[in-house]
Amino acid sequence: MVGDSITADLHGRAALVTGASSGIGAAVAEALAANGARVWLNHPCESTAGAAQEVAQRIREAGGTAQTIQADVSSESDVLRMFEALAPDGLDILVNNAGIAHSSPIEALEVDDFDRLMAIHVRGTFLCTRAALKMMYAQNSGRIINTASQLAYIGAPGFSHYTAAKGAILSFTRSLALEIGDRPITANCVAPGATMTPILADVPEDILDGIRHNIPAGRIAEVQDIVGAYLFLASDAAGHFRGQCLSPNGGDAFL
Repeated sequence: MVGDSITADLHGRAALVTGASSGIGAAVAEALAANGARVWLNHPCESTAGAAQEVAQRIREAGGTAQTIQADVSSESDVLRMFEALAPDGLDILVNNAGIAHSSPIEALEVDDFDRLMAIHVRGTFLCTRAALKMMYAQNSGRIINTASQLAYIGAPGFSHYTAAKGAILSFTRSLALEIGDRPITANCVAPGATMTPILADVPEDILDGIRHNIPAGRIAEVQDIVGAYLFLASDAAGHFRGQCLSPNGGDAFL
């Protein structure tokens, strides 16, 4: 299981990972579970239910605790329903990871595509954070970890809406950290570099080669390279990290 070589004592803690049916979200969920957390795996729709169940089954087979929950994080009613369902279990760790990617030059970018991407990344992060804070304030503890991207810092042609959304998540996290700074609740970001997930599945090999060429480490990350940042920020060791952004990117961007 991903996360076996990374250790943190998360026993007795409940975690929600959005966008956990594949890619980084699935790997983070497995790592949290491998280190003792009870994990809720969010996925958006019926078409992702099977993949989410497979992740949950891997966690259970490895001795962990996991259950799946369907909700479109851009929908306020879906998010409220999701948090009502998990409320009896409590919530100690929220990983806002749900996201989509779409490429288009600005002059050809459809408003619907722009709005949908912003809704999932930005409104989804806001809605889940707002709901989680009510639970975390009541228990006076918690960890909020938001997924940004190193592209929020360096930009990328054809991905103006994606990089804008990730930049918004960074700024949101910093303001959130200032709001809750005097509480034992932390808010931080992880900004992964290019990572071999389903988002890159349809990218032509020549473009992937160009991405690799620009990474000092000489390779695109695997999810195992990314999950340690999330696990650290979820742990007690990260208690003094507030509004920070960790970026496992192979040297692609120096933040």
